[in-house]
Amino acid sequence: MQPMAAETATPWEMNTVAYKTHVGSLDAYEKGSIELHDDLRKYAFSNVFEVAGKAQPFERVAVVQNLEYVAEAVRIEGESPWYAAPHDEFAIVMDGEVAFNFVKLAEDQVPSHGGGAAQLGGEPNGPRMGRVIARRGHQVLLPHGSAYQMCAARPAVAIMQTVDGPVTVKRWNDICTLNGGARP
Repeated sequence: MQPMAAETATPWEMNTVAYKTHVGSLDAYEKGSIELHDDLRKYAFSNVFEVAGKAQPFERVAVVQNLEYVAEAVRIEGESPWYAAPHDEFAIVMDGEVAFNFVKLAEDQVPSHGGGAAQLGGEPNGPRMGRVIARRGHQVLLPHGSAYQMCAARPAVAIMQTVDGPVTVKRWNDICTLNGGARP
């Protein structure tokens, strides 16, 4: 953005700042930072691409937690096991292309545990509900009452919005840094 001459610029234009958003990927990301005027021990920072890059395929590593709610970074590579949850979940694809396959569960097959995704013992035998192909920036509803499987031909990254549950992995000391790179 070129600076405007003061005599031709409106007050709004003189106060405008140009920002450029850089979207990362599994292969190329830049770890950001944030400036806080508070006790830094209250905050932790991680990068979903870094977390997913160090994770095993389909390992669901918590990167955010607020009460029982979590966001999990997931590296998707090949075909995942089948999952289901006793509530809706959401997936946001951050990098790559992911196919989500859905099967309707019978009422007695719907998980009844407290919350979060659970890995099923095998492929569910209910009717197929369909498939969603999602790319960077797409959000996919993972509905209650269904099982889902994630598939990617090349490594991809998604953030799962769910509840802390049986497959949530927590590695806060490994993934979080305080300002300046120190570990919590």
